Order: sequence, then C-alpha cells, then structure tokens
Amino acid sequence: MKTNQEKKEIFRMQHEIKQLQRSVKELIMLNEIAIAINSTLSLNRILDLIIQKCMEHLNVEQSAIMLLDEKEKEKPFKTVVRRGDTVSTELPYRLDSQLTGWMLKNQKSLLINDFMKSKQFRRRGKEVFPVHSLLCSPLHAKGRMIGILALFNARSKEGFSETDRRFLSIISTESAQVIENARLLEEEQALIRMQEELRLAYDIQTNLLPKKAPLIEGYHIVGRSIPAKEVGGDYFDFFPINHSRLGFCLGDVSGKGMPAALLMASLQATIRGQTLFNPVVKDCIQRSNTLMFQNTSSEKFATLFYGILNTRSHHLCYSNAGHNYPILFAEREKKCMLESNGMALGCMETVPFAEEKIPICPGDLLLLYSDGITEAMNADEKEFGEIRLVDIIKENWNEPVETIVDKILQAVRLFTGDSPQTDDMTLLIVKRLKK
Repeated sequence: MKTNQEKKEIFRMQHEIKQLQRSVKELIMLNEIAIAINSTLSLNRILDLIIQKCMEHLNVEQSAIMLLDEKEKEKPFKTVVRRGDTVSTELPYRLDSQLTGWMLKNQKSLLINDFMKSKQFRRRGKEVFPVHSLLCSPLHAKGRMIGILALFNARSKEGFSETDRRFLSIISTESAQVIENARLLEEEQALIRMQEELRLAYDIQTNLLPKKAPLIEGYHIVGRSIPAKEVGGDYFDFFPINHSRLGFCLGDVSGKGMPAALLMASLQATIRGQTLFNPVVKDCIQRSNTLMFQNTSSEKFATLFYGILNTRSHHLCYSNAGHNYPILFAEREKKCMLESNGMALGCMETVPFAEEKIPICPGDLLLLYSDGITEAMNADEKEFGEIRLVDIIKENWNEPVETIVDKILQAVRLFTGDSPQTDDMTLLIVKRLKK
C-alpha cells in the first residue's frame, strides 16, 4: 500500500516524463524542419514541410501559411499553402479577413478554443463556421511581420494549450527568416531570369536594326539608336528597293521597354512588307497605319518618318506620320525643316497621308532624330533642344557623318550629366557628297 507521499511522487514523475517526452518530440520536430529546410531552397517545399510537421505534431485538422504582400492594400495576405484532412479546407472570407486583420493590428499569437465564445470574432446571426478552435502565430523576420502560421481545429478534446502556443511561437520564430530568405532568393532568381530575357531581347532587337550602313556611291548614310532601357521603342532602318532606290525610316513607338520593343519590331516588319508590296510612300504609310490600328490597343501609337531616296535622280519622296520635323542642311548656314506632316500611326483606322518630293543636291545633309535627343533633360529640367542640335551640325560640318552622330550623342550626355536617360535616342543622317 503506497502512502500519499509516494503517490504524489509517482504522479510528479509521470508528469515530468510526459513533459520530457513532449520536449523530445518538439526537438525532433524542430530538427526535422531544420534538416529539411537546409536541404532545399524551394520556398514551396519549405512552406509545405512546415505545414506538414505542424499538422502531425500538433494534431490538427487544418493548417495554413499566409504570406504578407505589402503592395496589396485591399487584401495584403495571400494563402500560399493550406492543408486539411477535412472536406472543406477553405475558410469563410469574413473569418479569413478578420483573422488577418487582427494579426496585422496585434502582431502576436492568438489562441481560441471556442469560437462560440470568442471576443475577437463576431458571427452574424446563426452563421456557422467550419472552425471551432484556432491557434495562430505571426511570422517575424528582421523586425517586421511577413506572414501568419495558423492551425485550425485541434483534435484533442482539450483543444489548444498554452504549451501548444509556446511551441508554435518557436516554430514561427525558427521558420520566419528561412521563409523570408527563400522568398528573397526566388525573387532574385526571377530577377536574374528577367534580366537574361531582357539581354536576349536586346540582342534580338539589335539584330533587327541595320548592322551596317548601305554603301551607295555619292552618299554617306549612318544611323544609331540608344534605348533608355535594355530594349526600346525607337528604331531606324534602311532597305534597298531596287538598284537605284533606297527606303529608309526612323520611328518612335509610344512607351518604353519590352512592350514598345515588341511593337517596334512589328512596325518594322510591316513597313518592309508593305514596301515590297507597293513601294509608293504614302500608300505604304496608309496601309501600315490601318494594320497597326487593327492589331494594337487604342493607347498605342507610333510616329514615323519614311522616305525613298532615288540615287539616280537624286530625289527624296517622303511622308511624315507625326514625327519630329527632319532638318535639311543645304550648306553650313542654310537649313530648312521638312514640315509636311500627318497623324501618328495607329490613332485612326483610315486617314490620308501626304507625300512630298524634294531634290537632294550635292553637299546636302538630311538629319532625322527622335525626341529623346531634343527633349533630353539636365538636372535643372532644361531640354537639350533643337538649337544645340543644329549648332553641332554646323560646328562639325566637314566631319564624316559617323563623327557627327558621335558628337551629337556626346553633347547630349554632357548636357544631361548625371540625370538618367529617360527616353530612347535615335539619329539618322543622309549626306550627299560633293563631286
């Protein structure tokens, strides 16, 4: 017959054994998580592992991890992993939003074993939740909340305990930084992939532009384009129509970056295709405008100067669709603007375009440029302007056209200083040599 003292001692020892067993179980779980986390860099696998271990060791029906996206104002939490052994694994929207709202406000663990008596969450009338108990812990990394680890419906009759709360807090603390590191790594890898795609896009776009200027007796021609981003919406092109006629153009598609680059490539192919079909300048522009209007959204458009140079008769037929007026220099001090102009491409489905014809005399220099040149700004928000552009031509009149292009781009860079390039810059020069 055991005495009361002996019974108390036995009870105490049994309690300590249970506590020790629980502690060992917790350590095993944490070790399993640590080993698995260190063996993989996949964010989804890390999240899935944490959920799986929580459900096994804490014996719950459902578990979820919701990560915080600070860019989303209306619904900042996104459930990235949810597991459940019950038929319904989705929370009612109102409960979901109330829970995330409470966690954002309080940023501490939450334990509820009876939703009927819960003060934190209110139900409407006889509304029934598929949740009777809840244990939730915030995920903190470097002093800020990055998400929530939540357990629903403890299988034990007693529900969740304070020991469970403490243990989930430990898991959350150990997991948060690993989750954040994995998420940052995935973002970095996505950025690297995007940069590689942009590099490939740059290579493709560069290959679409003429690799070298056409060699035409009696003429020097050069073009250059510098995108504001990895790829851009400006372009220039030369293409022979026959032995005595050369088509050339300079265009500026609305917008910047990849969308503009894709539309630029489409416009370039359209212009070339329409020229092969019927090399009449105004007809080519009109058909290209219709195609662009029919195949692009209403906010997309492009300005374009398109001309055909007859190297036998030395005449230029051209049409201007909303682009900057080209400048024709007859001599160092004599210049004129080719002011014939029409609507930008893609604004209206059917619109007439004018065609002009001018002679190109010995010594004449035709300058085409995009607004990225004249509208380049310095730190004082002053534009480079047309006057500076004209002055550079005059100062370097006797230089080769390649040198003139270099001088213009150098002057723009010097003018803007440390201010970032905000628009694509493109130049094209056609000069007829003196005999």
